[in-house]
Amino acid sequence: MKRIRLGVNIDHVATVRNARGEDYPSPLRAALLAEKNGADSVTIHLREDRRHINETDLKKIIKKLKIPLNLEIAATKEMLKIALRSKPPFICIVPEKRQEITTEGGLNLKYNINFLRLLIKRLKNNNSRVSLFIEPNIKDLDKAKKFNADCVEIHTGKLCNLINQKKNFQNELNRIRKAVLHGHKLGLEIHAGHGLTYTSAKILSKLKDIKEFNIGHFLIGESIFEGMPLTIKKFKRILK
Repeated sequence: MKRIRLGVNIDHVATVRNARGEDYPSPLRAALLAEKNGADSVTIHLREDRRHINETDLKKIIKKLKIPLNLEIAATKEMLKIALRSKPPFICIVPEKRQEITTEGGLNLKYNINFLRLLIKRLKNNNSRVSLFIEPNIKDLDKAKKFNADCVEIHTGKLCNLINQKKNFQNELNRIRKAVLHGHKLGLEIHAGHGLTYTSAKILSKLKDIKEFNIGHFLIGESIFEGMPLTIKKFKRILK
């Protein structure tokens, strides 16, 4: 039986902390609690406006965490410098707009191609596994392979919204299925993330060749009511 890895995104612990400008709740404590309760990795998104995690959080977490840290960054010179200095084992390059509430889609792999190639090369030379956050699109998968990425993370937001709204999601699920199969044939490791809940994670876990799920907003939200240990364990059971 396949085992899908669970990455726990703790950004929204920092969101709650930042709402009051205090030191509590602690993202480091959340990262260590995720580790203790079976997470395979911890994800943090160091946004350019620092609305969630900041550099101090990054330093503390990477120093204490024993499981891999997955650092999400935009494709900018500033973020490249931070990533090269902090040397996280996993890096996911994501699109970013200041005005967006959350990530709205996959990377535009037609934009700033030369810098993106350089970024991936330097991060890989720095011993980080590099993933690209993309739409479930065959052409984008082909480009990711040409850029020499190690992995791709498929943007699952559209599928999850359809499931949440109890609308027909089969066309989008089929699109993701085809993308996963194509990416696997190319030799890319396939991950999934964005908007995942218990229901959508269970549906997607049936697809062969998805190796890793990264889940944040829903997991942290459920943790308010059920506690992080129980919420992580529920996702672990779903992903078996």
